[in-house]
Amino acid sequence: MANTFYRKFSGNVGNTAVTVGSYTVGTSTTSVIVGLTLCNVVGSTINASVYINNGSNNYYIIKSAPISSGGALVPIGGEQKVILQTGDNVRVVSDTASSIDCVLSIMEIT
Repeated sequence: MANTFYRKFSGNVGNTAVTVGSYTVGTSTTSVIVGLTLCNVVGSTINASVYINNGSNNYYIIKSAPISSGGALVPIGGEQKVILQTGDNVRVVSDTASSIDCVLSIMEIT
């Protein structure tokens, strides 16, 4: 089995949910989320949600969490890791247009 680290980015995320870095776990692959950081890039407090989509269902990591102007939120990282399986992806959405930059760090096991 090979372990490969990746980082994925999405900028200016807003009112429409975005799959971070357009990353979906491929066939015969397991991914470990090492970290996820959301940064508020607008001049007011926003509310952000993060969820995992498995192709048919959404499972929230955080829902409508406030992030102050210029602040960041790390919903996954440190001691917490999240496992993704084939077909899973991480989606982010905000209550404010073009308000979040996202950095997703993963390790793929193939």
